[in-house]
Amino acid sequence: MLTKFETKSNRVKGLSFHSKRPWILASLHSGVIQLWDYRMGTLIDRFDEHDGPVRGVHFHMSQPLFVSGGDDYKIKVWNYKLHRCLFTLLGHLDYIRTVQFHHEHPWIVSASDDQTIRIWNWQSRTCISVLTGHNHYVMCASFHPKEDLVVSASLDQTVRVWDIGSLKKKTASPVDDILRLSQMNSDLFGGVDAIVKYVLEGHDRGVNWAAFHPTLPLILSGADDRQVKLWRMNDTKAWEVDTLRGHMNNVSCVMFHSKQDIIISNSEDKSIRVWDGTKRTGLQTFRREHDRFWILAIHPDMNVLAAGHDSGMIVFKLERERPAFAVSGDSLFYSNDRFLKYYDFSTQRESQALTIRRPGSTTLNQSPRTLSYSPTENAVLICSDVDGGSYELYVIPKDNIGRGDSLQEAKKGLGSSAIFVARNRFAVLDKGNNQVLIKNLKNEVVKKSGLPVPTDVIFYAGTGNLLCRSEDRVVIFDLQQRLVLGDLQTPFVRYVVWSNDMESVALLSKHTIVITNKKLVHQCTLHETIRVKSGAWDDNGVFIYTTLNHIKYCLPNGDCGIIRTLDVPIYITKVSGNTIFCLDRDGKNKIIVIDSTEYIFKLSLLQKRYDHVMTMIRNSQLCGEAMIAYLQQKGFPEVALHFVKDEKTRFKLAIESGNIQIAVASAKEIDDKDHWYRLGVEALRQGNAGIVEYAYQRTKNFERLSFLYLINGNLEKLSKMLKIAEVKNDVMGQFHNALYLGDIRERVKILENAGHLPLAYITASIHGLQDVAERLASELGDDVPPLPEGKEPSLLMPPVPVMCGGDWPLLRVMKGIFDGGLDSIGRGAVDEEEEDARGDWGEDLDVVDVDGLQNGDVTEILVYGEVTEENEEEEGGWDLEDLELPPEIDTPKVSGGARSSIFVAPTPGMPVSQIWIQKSSLAAEHAAAGNFDTAMRLLSRQLGIKNFAPLKSMFLDLHTGSHSYLRAFSSAPVVSLAIERGWNESASPNVRCPPALVFNFSQLDEKLKAGYKATTAGKFTEALRLFLSILHTIPLIVVESRREVDEVKELIIISKEYVLGLQMELKRREMKDNPVRQQELAAYFTHCNLQMPHLRLALQNAMVVCSKAKNWATAGNFARRLLETSPTNENQAKAARQVLQAAERNMTDAAQLNYDFRNPFVTCGATYVPIYRGQKDVSCPYCTARFVPSQEGQLCTVCDLAVIGADASGLLCSPSQIR
Repeated sequence: MLTKFETKSNRVKGLSFHSKRPWILASLHSGVIQLWDYRMGTLIDRFDEHDGPVRGVHFHMSQPLFVSGGDDYKIKVWNYKLHRCLFTLLGHLDYIRTVQFHHEHPWIVSASDDQTIRIWNWQSRTCISVLTGHNHYVMCASFHPKEDLVVSASLDQTVRVWDIGSLKKKTASPVDDILRLSQMNSDLFGGVDAIVKYVLEGHDRGVNWAAFHPTLPLILSGADDRQVKLWRMNDTKAWEVDTLRGHMNNVSCVMFHSKQDIIISNSEDKSIRVWDGTKRTGLQTFRREHDRFWILAIHPDMNVLAAGHDSGMIVFKLERERPAFAVSGDSLFYSNDRFLKYYDFSTQRESQALTIRRPGSTTLNQSPRTLSYSPTENAVLICSDVDGGSYELYVIPKDNIGRGDSLQEAKKGLGSSAIFVARNRFAVLDKGNNQVLIKNLKNEVVKKSGLPVPTDVIFYAGTGNLLCRSEDRVVIFDLQQRLVLGDLQTPFVRYVVWSNDMESVALLSKHTIVITNKKLVHQCTLHETIRVKSGAWDDNGVFIYTTLNHIKYCLPNGDCGIIRTLDVPIYITKVSGNTIFCLDRDGKNKIIVIDSTEYIFKLSLLQKRYDHVMTMIRNSQLCGEAMIAYLQQKGFPEVALHFVKDEKTRFKLAIESGNIQIAVASAKEIDDKDHWYRLGVEALRQGNAGIVEYAYQRTKNFERLSFLYLINGNLEKLSKMLKIAEVKNDVMGQFHNALYLGDIRERVKILENAGHLPLAYITASIHGLQDVAERLASELGDDVPPLPEGKEPSLLMPPVPVMCGGDWPLLRVMKGIFDGGLDSIGRGAVDEEEEDARGDWGEDLDVVDVDGLQNGDVTEILVYGEVTEENEEEEGGWDLEDLELPPEIDTPKVSGGARSSIFVAPTPGMPVSQIWIQKSSLAAEHAAAGNFDTAMRLLSRQLGIKNFAPLKSMFLDLHTGSHSYLRAFSSAPVVSLAIERGWNESASPNVRCPPALVFNFSQLDEKLKAGYKATTAGKFTEALRLFLSILHTIPLIVVESRREVDEVKELIIISKEYVLGLQMELKRREMKDNPVRQQELAAYFTHCNLQMPHLRLALQNAMVVCSKAKNWATAGNFARRLLETSPTNENQAKAARQVLQAAERNMTDAAQLNYDFRNPFVTCGATYVPIYRGQKDVSCPYCTARFVPSQEGQLCTVCDLAVIGADASGLLCSPSQIR
């Protein structure tokens, strides 16, 4: 007995299963009716309107109703949805023992101690028949599941079968006055609507229960004489078939199982007994210490039973329903009944592998418990835990899968569990000696190894490793080194599921899932309120598992959720994309398609794949408060910023959302050079000069700092940078700063100190420093350089800045989509950050309240104050280790009155480049928009492209070619304008056209013609370059019609054939010292799909090469093929005829070639060997070149772009393919 659910209550006298939901009704001796969910183990409702014990209860098959009968002589019909009694049927004069709904008609049958059976119409709420004839209490009555019969059991020691066929006819016809009169008579004296068909006598004492078989003409009865009797009936009579003896007290209930050929009975001797229905022998007995059993219930469809006893009830199963299975790649092996079956996931076909022997024991629960498969040896281990455990080893013949008609004699042995640990080795657990026996496929022990912990089950943990389960822990044990590789305390583990790469493992307990890595390092733990049944890993590293009524997911960080609900439990075998393969409890393969959007979205957030997240937000219907909360917690930059505590993540999100204040605070916490640099780039983009300066100071980036002061016109700070460069002995820095400042004397001084006296002299002379020039001339003596003649010096001094540049002005703009939420949610966090920034920002920067000058969600900006030297007399007065520029003047706050006159800018529209890519799946348009990253991802997904180096120049050409650039006046930036394809003046300004592209199909057509011409001329290197250029351009081509798409695909095939052929010809010309290989490559070239003139040239070439090497048979074949093409060149035809004549005189080959022209083949693009028809090969997903299997995963040598054997969806080069 496998107990699923148990309750503690008063004595249970009646039970009934719901036909669809996992519910059971229990009527108690106390007068209460309980409604339980036996899957969840929860009490759903209770009904307590009866006075005294309720002995009978029953669910309606289809309506939300149930009926109850009790010792208060009342029959009550209840609606469990409305939680109330609908009506009460009165008529019985004593205790009511049982009640039951008819499966079709609106009838209820009831049995009572008033010695009658009544049939009621619950719709009209009347009694339609009274069955009299018993002369003692009627203990039970029930309808036949199909025929118009009722069986009843009484303490008068008889079982009666009643025919109610006439009652059915009567209720189907109109009721007239005469029938109403007969109805009244039947209430008083018993009617003639139901007649006794059989009276079964044979029990020596009162009969407590009688029941029909679901399909066969059999009846069961149980009585106070401690016997269970089996009766058979036909149209004319009924007779006793057999008696089942074994109970030690009154038999209170007995039933046929709804699916199996077994009989279940319970008794006041505190036992439940299971009998074989065919052999009529006892199979099993389940006992309780102190509780007598009173009632049984069997689910009509599922393998679940219930029994009521003195202190409650139990819901149980007789046998396990989980099929034993093992998954290997695309194959599933599982046991079903007496067969080992095979299922192919790719073709979704099922077949029988072989027949397995029946267990010798007569007890229940004999099905295999586990199954282990060795793919290399095609061997299967089937384990059972009956009688201490045993295993059977089968080797499946390769040609036998799909037939399953052979009965092998298995190799058997004892052991509580057995699994394969290597190709031809399996481990058997010897629990008694706490050791494993390593055996070969002949079932011979080759090694013994003691285990580090007391182990009751072993699981597979990779080649040569075992995962050993103890009471409260699991360990991974290396059999070769006899070392413990991992150890983890867990609840009692029932199943182990490894990921496809064997890097992660899920340990499944009754209510717990523990996720660890391959060394049993704990990653996360999940707790479920109901039983965990199965699980499998998907391709993304997400664990998909099932409970009794849900399919759920678990992310690597422990986040979990529900994918969908289940009607019946299933056992997952494999997860592939959005498809779940599973087995049900009948051993049938099922396919369930799920919506993986939610967990893929959360996984993308977890992996910080923000581009994927944004794509899913745009294209998926992600909604609900839970998803919004998850968004706030995990990822959207503007929102997640206020919830994330990790400073690096906060910094990244703050930069993405433009929140400079939080980025500054995070950068100070991290204090990393790279983060300061990124902060400076973002601040420069926003025009926040103060923070740019601070970031450059923290990274000691003096060159950028000098240039910043130059473009801002801050000559005072620039002069300080000159002093810093002097202290650091940075000559180039000194000179640059002097140049920026226009400090002539300093430049002359620097040149003089650096030893460049001629340059110093020329600089001093040109700028009019005569005293310095004369001094330098005297030092130079005769080496005084001549000054340039005929040219007037110009631009001697840099322009003097009229005003110093500061922060860019900020305008009030419309709030973003999340700003309203952030104002209320994140205000406290922002204030804290701002206070921290104020406290240790440094002396040269002040935080100024300019709330009226907001920019998006930026509430305060950092404004830079002017800086003066603290000590002008001291040389190198700045502390170079900690650069501080103290403030001199605070920027005044903006007055309230000024705010009203601030210009309110219009909301900026979406950039054209973003509109281009919004709904486009064409890589060329993404590249034209400058979105190279998504363009590369599209090409990788569509064509399997991995090597983007050949496409770099084309990406840049596409981007620059789709934009025009206009210069404005000198201080304004260059204006970029997007160029659209097919634009005209009449077009609506709100409708954007796709980008103009620099590459088109006509250009490829010209290149193709040039390639043909170069091939004809024998310029193979030039031809190869042209055909490769075509292959490299096609991924970035966009055409309009489906016909052009077909032409593009045809062009790929043409270019591929020529590239392959030309590569082989060039290779042949390099191998002058290997004549055999030369002939082979020339032969393979003739099998490329070339234009006819080029094919003739290739055939002529191969013919000449082979004839020179005395391979006349092969040369003759080429000559014959050449003549079959009807060459127009007379010299070609003449040479071919001569070679053919010579070959016919001597049909031999001097050297054996790897070439068979009779067997169709394609040439491998990497190794240049033939792949004959029927041999395995792999192909390039882009150019379709074929390769030997060993090249899988390598870069395609033909197109030099894609990965051989990669999964790809196919070329997308036209909007017509997407519509």
